[in-house]
Amino acid sequence: MDIIRAPLSQPEHRNLEILLAVDRLTLAKRRWHCAAEDGREFGFDLAEPLHDGAPFFQNAEATYLIAQRPEPVLELALTLPAESARLGWLIGNLHFSLELAGDVIRVADDTALRQMLAREQIAFSEASRVFHPERHAHVH
Repeated sequence: MDIIRAPLSQPEHRNLEILLAVDRLTLAKRRWHCAAEDGREFGFDLAEPLHDGAPFFQNAEATYLIAQRPEPVLELALTLPAESARLGWLIGNLHFSLELAGDVIRVADDTALRQMLAREQIAFSEASRVFHPERHAHVH
């Protein structure tokens, strides 16, 4: 098993890219292990967590990249500025991270969030997406 301590800063171009699929919660950790799609195992002991798309290992044949897995999310349309601000406040008041994605707010699917949206009569759609919450939004 190869131990990874940091992402590659300047990977050389390789024709073959091999993905290591990982969920968002594991990706937020500094210590974990996983196998890439070719079966090669890696242990991670990082100073800072990696991010989706980060190259982390390279050999003569290939470059290995992080591939964050899609997850169930709820998408809420952004409409008028005041309604959008209220929506952001309601989600933040529950301490949920969110992603601004064009004309929608994207949040991880959760029962408490669904209940609040139903109570407030706010429409949403279900989707499966790679979720990239706004960075540092959870810091108090």
